[in-house]
Amino acid sequence: MNYDIPTDLIERLIEIRRELHANPELAFEEYETTAKLVQLLTEYNIRILPLPLKTGLVAEIGDENKGPTIAIRADIDALPIQEETGLPYSSKNPNKMHACGHDFHTVGILGTAILLKKFEKDLQGKVQIIFQPAEEIGKGALEIIKTNVLKDTKVMIGMHNKPDLPIGTLGIKSGPLMASADGFTVEVKGKSSHAAVPEAGLDSILTASHIITSLQSIISRSISPLESAVVSVTKFHSGNAWNVIADKAVFSGTVRTFNHEVRQTIKDRLGEISDSVSNAFNSEVKVIWNPGPPPVMNDDKLALIAQGIAHQQNLKVIEPKMTAASEDFSYYLNDIPGLFVFFGTEGNYEWHHPQFDLDERAIPLSVKFFTDFSIALLNELSKNVVTI
Repeated sequence: MNYDIPTDLIERLIEIRRELHANPELAFEEYETTAKLVQLLTEYNIRILPLPLKTGLVAEIGDENKGPTIAIRADIDALPIQEETGLPYSSKNPNKMHACGHDFHTVGILGTAILLKKFEKDLQGKVQIIFQPAEEIGKGALEIIKTNVLKDTKVMIGMHNKPDLPIGTLGIKSGPLMASADGFTVEVKGKSSHAAVPEAGLDSILTASHIITSLQSIISRSISPLESAVVSVTKFHSGNAWNVIADKAVFSGTVRTFNHEVRQTIKDRLGEISDSVSNAFNSEVKVIWNPGPPPVMNDDKLALIAQGIAHQQNLKVIEPKMTAASEDFSYYLNDIPGLFVFFGTEGNYEWHHPQFDLDERAIPLSVKFFTDFSIALLNELSKNVVTI
């Protein structure tokens, strides 16, 4: 479509972004953020659905009787980080910061909603606008899904800012983009004894150490070298005295991969290795698997449509490298074809850094991209030109 984003709207979105940045809220605590979004959407006469959500919301624009339903998702939560940017709109809340750019995502999709409302009578279907809580702990998407609001949704789209990409650059990739992220905890139970009489005990530290070492063989010997995966042990706790054989050792870590089958293989091998090593040392073991978000797997046809829109807008399109970071946007993709893109924001620091910031010139670019992309998707789906 041939249109310009009004200057006053761009200025207002920047103002809103800075207000959100100054008032960050953690996962499932986004009450003020949600209230602000309700106020803004109501101001622009955008319908908000009455869903059983404590924080976050879903709005809708258009008419499902005129065509298919698609959804755009933005995450709204912040991180438990003390901000060190020195910006005039730095966080007012101690140890809370929008250090991952979710404030940018929020205003980008808010601006998209405002423009789509302006074009509502011409939309060939309905667009759901999802302001999702708790992405940072990987649980917010599941809360949205539980409401059943997506039962008729045909396509899901979303974005993440990328500080290492210049302004005007869009990262679009079909297939795997972001990794699954599962956690695990292994508890080893031995038998305490005096350090001078080790034969009278069962050394839990020794057993746990052998398990940890053996886990490193999973990637090298149970997974194809053509696949990407990593097993990391990140915590280890045991013992209370320097002269006592510890009767319990607990360690935890994370598993990341881009392949569902590889993910299951690692889970199985982690349990098998822990059991066999513990048996060899006559100890007991308990393995706790904490499943996190699956891999983000982008739809091929949606990627092609997005590339076309980006080129029309003179955005530079690159194929981004896969990242082992995770995103709970992937939960939506279990049942709905979707596309998650990286938007260049040209920052000096990576996600989750206390000096993280982004270039606000990316805001109008994201608004125009997602507005045109949404309209194009509805038109294509309505005409059955593509089968998603």
